[in-house]
Amino acid sequence: MDNVDLVWSDTTAEVHRFVVGPVENNVYVVRCRQTGEALLIDAANEHERLLDVARALGVQKVVETHGHWDHIQAVEAVREAGIDVWVRHEDAAMLPSYDALLEDDDVLTVGKLRMRTLHTPGHTPGSICFSLENTPVLFTGDTLFPGGPGNATFEGGDFSTIIQSIENRIFRAFDGETSIWPGHGAPSTVGAESPSLDTWVARGW
Repeated sequence: MDNVDLVWSDTTAEVHRFVVGPVENNVYVVRCRQTGEALLIDAANEHERLLDVARALGVQKVVETHGHWDHIQAVEAVREAGIDVWVRHEDAAMLPSYDALLEDDDVLTVGKLRMRTLHTPGHTPGSICFSLENTPVLFTGDTLFPGGPGNATFEGGDFSTIIQSIENRIFRAFDGETSIWPGHGAPSTVGAESPSLDTWVARGW
């Protein structure tokens, strides 16, 4: 597959990443190595390419980290191809359509793998992170990036809320070796980012 990178794997799971659209959204595919079943995170853009990757890797469902336009451009094409799209209820109206709603602390099965949801509002009211259980892999959407939180100035965003989400749901819940895979740009780790929390609070963004 062209420009699709295997960015993490162990004996049970694979994480593939490719970049789409005008603001370079990361799209991730989490694949169970035992069964070949897979889940795609953020049907962002370039729907034909996205569907080619989904078919090649065995994607059976799509989950959305949040409802901003740049993360949902391929949602209709994905649903037309028979793949269900899941989103949290606060952001559901931002999508053109969807199939199912995600709650906090839901567990999604991907073959033999388990993906757990963490409601992390602040960038949007319905922002969600996804933790791949029994691995150090955490997908943070636009909640947490290397160098700080996601933009909280959009409609529905709130800076104090995103800081609380990052502190309580990510930094206090995961150890420093946990890798964070954001909705745009490069990955990082909880250990690399958590010492900067007070700095982010002081600067206000």
